[in-house]
Amino acid sequence: MPELNSADLVAFHDARLAIPGWATSGASDHAEGLWKAVEDNHRNNCALWDEEDLARRRHAPDSEIAGNKRAIDRYNQRRNDAIERIDEHLLSALASAAPKPGARLNSETAGSMCDRLSILSLKIHHMRIQTLRTDVDQAHVDTCKAKLARLLEQRTDLAG
Repeated sequence: MPELNSADLVAFHDARLAIPGWATSGASDHAEGLWKAVEDNHRNNCALWDEEDLARRRHAPDSEIAGNKRAIDRYNQRRNDAIERIDEHLLSALASAAPKPGARLNSETAGSMCDRLSILSLKIHHMRIQTLRTDVDQAHVDTCKAKLARLLEQRTDLAG
């Protein structure tokens, strides 16, 4: 059965974000399987984040924004494909396992929860950067610190 636990997943997401340019480098630690799907999901979430930033530019030509929107659609499809692959790997591994007594039901699939943890890691990463800025007033930094604390709590809750 593929091994996937929330502590390893959170550490994986954070470690990749700590590598400058990881998402666009094409570097991969996993050739196949569950962790390859997790890695693909995170890479596409990173690419989505960057494309969405580009699409919000106010002084870019419409043709560039249209290109960004098409890229967003492409990355979203790849992201969803990766979520489905995560679910397939986990469901295949669990096919013969009996449900754990007292296990909580969840409205999201395991792949969707992995995706949500990836997105939270991106939000945490970028919010932490905001808390370190020296070119903004203290009110901005304080607001970002409060948001960062809330994001960390949300991630802890979901990982639990």
